Amino acid sequence: MRKPLLLLLAILLLVGGLVGIKQLQRAPAPQFAPSLTQPDTGTAPPASAPANPGATAQRSADALPAFLPPEARQTLVLIQRGGPYPHRQDGSVFSNREQRLPDRPRGYYREYTVDTPGAGNRGARRIVTGGTPPTGWFYTDDHYETFRSFEVPPAGSWQ
Repeated sequence: MRKPLLLLLAILLLVGGLVGIKQLQRAPAPQFAPSLTQPDTGTAPPASAPANPGATAQRSADALPAFLPPEARQTLVLIQRGGPYPHRQDGSVFSNREQRLPDRPRGYYREYTVDTPGAGNRGARRIVTGGTPPTGWFYTDDHYETFRSFEVPPAGSWQ
Protein backbone atom coordinates (compact mmCIF):
# COMPACT_ATOMS: atom_id res chain seq x y z
CA MET A 1 0.00 0.00 0.00
CA ARG A 2 2.86 2.38 0.73
CA LYS A 3 4.68 1.93 -2.56
CA PRO A 4 1.78 3.15 -4.76
CA LEU A 5 1.33 6.21 -2.51
CA LEU A 6 5.04 7.05 -2.66
CA LEU A 7 5.00 6.64 -6.43
CA LEU A 8 1.96 8.93 -6.72
CA LEU A 9 3.62 11.53 -4.45
CA ALA A 10 6.82 11.43 -6.53
CA ILE A 11 4.84 11.94 -9.74
CA LEU A 12 2.95 14.89 -8.24
CA LEU A 13 6.18 16.51 -7.09
CA LEU A 14 7.74 16.02 -10.52
CA VAL A 15 4.76 17.54 -12.32
CA GLY A 16 4.65 20.45 -9.86
CA GLY A 17 8.34 21.13 -10.43
CA LEU A 18 7.92 21.12 -14.20
CA VAL A 19 4.99 23.56 -13.96
CA GLY A 20 7.08 25.84 -11.73
CA ILE A 21 9.96 25.82 -14.21
CA LYS A 22 7.62 26.73 -17.08
CA GLN A 23 6.25 29.68 -15.08
CA LEU A 24 9.76 30.94 -14.34
CA GLN A 25 10.62 30.79 -18.04
CA ARG A 26 7.60 32.97 -18.83
CA ALA A 27 8.40 35.61 -16.18
CA PRO A 28 9.01 39.07 -17.67
CA ALA A 29 12.53 40.48 -17.68
CA PRO A 30 13.29 42.74 -14.69
CA GLN A 31 12.76 46.44 -15.25
CA PHE A 32 15.16 48.97 -13.80
CA ALA A 33 13.70 51.91 -11.92
CA PRO A 34 13.21 54.94 -14.20
CA SER A 35 15.78 56.86 -12.17
CA LEU A 36 18.45 54.38 -13.31
CA THR A 37 17.62 54.72 -16.98
CA GLN A 38 16.72 58.38 -17.26
CA PRO A 39 18.37 61.45 -15.73
CA ASP A 40 16.23 63.49 -13.31
CA THR A 41 16.80 66.66 -15.35
CA GLY A 42 14.28 65.76 -18.05
CA THR A 43 16.90 66.38 -20.73
CA ALA A 44 18.28 63.87 -23.20
CA PRO A 45 21.26 61.82 -21.97
CA PRO A 46 24.70 62.95 -23.10
CA ALA A 47 26.21 61.41 -26.22
CA SER A 48 28.71 59.39 -24.16
CA ALA A 49 27.11 57.57 -21.25
CA PRO A 50 28.70 58.12 -17.82
CA ALA A 51 30.33 55.23 -15.92
CA ASN A 52 27.48 55.55 -13.41
CA PRO A 53 24.28 54.92 -15.46
CA GLY A 54 21.40 57.27 -14.78
CA ALA A 55 23.49 59.70 -12.77
CA THR A 56 21.43 62.65 -11.66
CA ALA A 57 22.40 66.21 -12.39
CA GLN A 58 24.19 68.04 -9.61
CA ARG A 59 23.20 71.57 -8.57
CA SER A 60 26.90 72.32 -8.39
CA ALA A 61 30.07 70.28 -8.61
CA ASP A 62 30.41 70.37 -4.80
CA ALA A 63 26.81 69.50 -3.85
CA LEU A 64 25.19 66.21 -3.01
CA PRO A 65 21.80 65.54 -4.62
CA ALA A 66 18.78 67.00 -2.86
CA PHE A 67 17.05 63.60 -2.61
CA LEU A 68 19.67 62.34 -0.11
CA PRO A 69 18.57 62.80 3.51
CA PRO A 70 20.91 64.71 5.85
CA GLU A 71 21.89 61.44 7.57
CA ALA A 72 23.40 60.18 4.30
CA ARG A 73 26.30 62.62 4.67
CA GLN A 74 27.68 60.75 7.69
CA THR A 75 27.33 57.43 5.86
CA LEU A 76 29.21 58.84 2.85
CA VAL A 77 32.00 60.16 5.09
CA LEU A 78 32.37 56.72 6.69
CA ILE A 79 32.41 54.99 3.29
CA GLN A 80 35.13 57.31 2.01
CA ARG A 81 37.16 56.79 5.21
CA GLY A 82 36.68 53.02 5.12
CA GLY A 83 34.79 52.91 8.44
CA PRO A 84 34.35 52.16 11.23
CA TYR A 85 30.67 51.55 10.62
CA PRO A 86 27.90 51.60 13.25
CA HIS A 87 26.22 48.42 11.94
CA ARG A 88 27.96 45.08 11.47
CA GLN A 89 26.25 44.60 8.08
CA ASP A 90 27.71 47.83 6.68
CA GLY A 91 30.27 47.14 3.98
CA SER A 92 28.89 43.67 3.32
CA VAL A 93 28.23 42.37 -0.19
CA PHE A 94 24.91 43.44 -1.72
CA SER A 95 23.81 40.54 -3.91
CA ASN A 96 21.37 42.46 -6.14
CA ARG A 97 19.02 39.42 -6.05
CA GLU A 98 16.07 41.53 -7.19
CA GLN A 99 18.15 42.74 -10.16
CA ARG A 100 17.19 46.36 -9.61
CA LEU A 101 20.77 47.47 -10.35
CA PRO A 102 22.82 46.69 -13.47
CA ASP A 103 24.13 43.11 -13.52
CA ARG A 104 27.67 42.87 -12.16
CA PRO A 105 29.79 40.02 -10.71
CA ARG A 106 29.16 39.00 -7.09
CA GLY A 107 31.08 41.24 -4.73
CA TYR A 108 30.87 44.33 -6.95
CA TYR A 109 28.13 45.96 -4.84
CA ARG A 110 28.42 46.83 -1.12
CA GLU A 111 25.68 48.16 1.14
CA TYR A 112 25.69 50.70 3.96
CA THR A 113 23.00 51.87 6.38
CA VAL A 114 21.66 55.43 6.30
CA ASP A 115 20.27 56.07 9.78
CA THR A 116 16.56 56.69 10.08
CA PRO A 117 15.75 58.93 13.07
CA GLY A 118 13.29 57.26 15.44
CA ALA A 119 13.65 53.80 13.91
CA GLY A 120 14.21 51.00 16.39
CA ASN A 121 16.23 49.05 13.81
CA ARG A 122 18.39 49.79 10.76
CA GLY A 123 15.40 51.14 8.87
CA ALA A 124 14.96 50.90 5.10
CA ARG A 125 17.46 53.49 3.87
CA ARG A 126 20.71 52.33 2.29
CA ILE A 127 23.54 53.49 0.11
CA VAL A 128 24.84 50.81 -2.24
CA THR A 129 28.21 51.33 -3.87
CA GLY A 130 29.65 49.65 -6.92
CA GLY A 131 33.32 48.93 -7.44
CA THR A 132 36.42 49.14 -5.27
CA PRO A 133 37.02 51.98 -4.73
CA PRO A 134 33.39 52.95 -5.34
CA THR A 135 32.60 54.37 -8.76
CA GLY A 136 28.85 53.72 -8.67
CA TRP A 137 26.62 55.20 -5.98
CA PHE A 138 22.95 54.28 -5.44
CA TYR A 139 20.43 55.33 -2.78
CA THR A 140 17.28 53.49 -1.71
CA ASP A 141 14.79 54.60 0.91
CA ASP A 142 12.43 51.65 0.45
CA HIS A 143 14.71 48.69 1.27
CA TYR A 144 15.97 47.90 -2.24
CA GLU A 145 12.66 48.30 -4.13
CA THR A 146 13.90 51.35 -6.06
CA PHE A 147 17.28 53.02 -6.43
CA ARG A 148 18.46 56.48 -7.44
CA SER A 149 21.92 56.83 -8.87
CA PHE A 150 24.10 59.77 -7.87
CA GLU A 151 27.62 61.13 -8.04
CA VAL A 152 29.78 61.83 -5.01
CA PRO A 153 32.07 64.84 -5.31
CA PRO A 154 35.65 64.45 -4.07
CA ALA A 155 36.02 64.08 -0.30
CA GLY A 156 36.28 67.38 1.49
CA SER A 157 34.35 69.44 -1.08
CA TRP A 158 30.91 68.66 0.40
CA GLN A 159 31.66 67.66 4.01
